[in-house]
Amino acid sequence: MSNMPEGLKRRVEGGDGIFVIRSSETCRAWNGITYKIGMSAENVGAKQLSMNVATIPPGGVAYAHVHVGFEVMLYILEGRVRHEYGEGLTQKIDNQAGDFIFIEPSVPHEVFNLSTTEPVVAVVARSDASEWENIVPYTKGGKRKE
Repeated sequence: MSNMPEGLKRRVEGGDGIFVIRSSETCRAWNGITYKIGMSAENVGAKQLSMNVATIPPGGVAYAHVHVGFEVMLYILEGRVRHEYGEGLTQKIDNQAGDFIFIEPSVPHEVFNLSTTEPVVAVVARSDASEWENIVPYTKGGKRKE
């Protein structure tokens, strides 16, 4: 992942232990998902967490990947989403606005927006302050891509 542009650090207000980012705009895209400016080690000095808002466009897919060594929690604000997960991506679960999702470290998963007309919008919290460094692609054949 590319590093967060220096200008995004200027969006952070506060200091002395409390930091704020007000109503941020989309700042990057990765693997079929767009992200609003969030908080991480790069802009607020977080040591163990990162958080942002992700959007999967209508009909979009966040291709198979693995979070290496960190947990993820999501809260679906809008839309309907399917996770295909586990070795070989053989298990499936559907979620919708109002649902919480927890993904354990190293669980392969691929994420599908179930609508062709509406986006999926979710709050994403990670137990990794770097956000992007420890995410690797996964092939459906059951192997991590290196």
